[in-house]
Amino acid sequence: MPGPIYGTKELLARLVAFDTTSHKSNLAIQRFIEDYLAQHGIASSLVPSDDGNKTNLFATIGPRDKGGVALSGHTDVVPVTGQSWDTDPFRLVEKDGRLYGRGTTDMKGFLACVLAAVPQFNKRQLAVPIHLAFSYDEEIGCVGVRPMIEKLGETLPRPRMVFVGEPTGMTVVDTHKGPVRWKITITGRAAHSSMAPLGVNAIYHASTVIEELKRIESDLKSTTRNDRFDPPYATLQVTEISGGTASNIVPLTCELGFEIRATPGLDVDAIETRLNEFIAEKCLPQMHAVASEAAIEVIQTNRVPPFGVDASQEVVSLVMKLAGHNETHGVSYATEAGLFQEAEAPAVVCGPGHIAQAHTANEWIDASELEKCETFLHRLADWAQA
Repeated sequence: MPGPIYGTKELLARLVAFDTTSHKSNLAIQRFIEDYLAQHGIASSLVPSDDGNKTNLFATIGPRDKGGVALSGHTDVVPVTGQSWDTDPFRLVEKDGRLYGRGTTDMKGFLACVLAAVPQFNKRQLAVPIHLAFSYDEEIGCVGVRPMIEKLGETLPRPRMVFVGEPTGMTVVDTHKGPVRWKITITGRAAHSSMAPLGVNAIYHASTVIEELKRIESDLKSTTRNDRFDPPYATLQVTEISGGTASNIVPLTCELGFEIRATPGLDVDAIETRLNEFIAEKCLPQMHAVASEAAIEVIQTNRVPPFGVDASQEVVSLVMKLAGHNETHGVSYATEAGLFQEAEAPAVVCGPGHIAQAHTANEWIDASELEKCETFLHRLADWAQA
């Protein structure tokens, strides 16, 4: 018997009902998807996290002996904590042509369109396979997709190309920045604040490091100009800071977090080297003059590569044709596209919805965006059948 036929909106309602906030398990939503595909005779391969609490899902429709088109999306969403919603964020509500719910734009709308297209894909005699690659923990730094990508070309087929369905308004994005994040731990020496010279103030030295980060930020503005992005350069921000224990104690420790949104071609390792050399020359000698145990440690905590695909690549011309566009765009947010690109699976970003609605209270997607994505996938099926 053929599997169940659901419309995109019905599937989106089911997907939104799963609370897949990144700190929670995504097993329930992936089991739902796995079961739905199985009812259509499509087997899924699961690539779980080390603790088994989350999983990627990879499935192939059509021939398995050749590279195909992967439709890639993440199942996790950002928290709703602290946001004021007019409706239950995990119940789909339609009003005036808008569909409200957490993840409607980022990016369960795309997943719903893909799953609704499965029966259409399945009944075609596909010459080019269509793969589904659904990941976890994208929102915390494109973490979950990496184990699945490692298996491409080994236990999983390597796609000929990848369409990442992040919200672009169904325009074609062929380049984006990549976030690189660091944690800096400054360890000084505690002392009674009345005897401050006996201590090493970790917060003071953190401020010195921040001044150098501000100089690096200024240099990036003048050396990484790229008008395809807004803002049109690599950015650097100190994003976190904590330190000290009481007003009468010289602070023993201070921790900083900073991030660079790197443009393609930026040598972030050279920036880290510059920072470490500054610390060694300007901070540590002063600290060690009082406390030999004082230290400053710089650790890179996450790195998502910036993304750029050559305009001559087949994936670019195909997606432009399917989406009905004759130009491409660059964006400053990041996706999993760069990781696929590094794994020799050329990628492009194109999906329904707009990034301005992502992560917000009362997140919504316009129903017309889903319709555009449905048309895109219908054209893909026509192309893959040829």
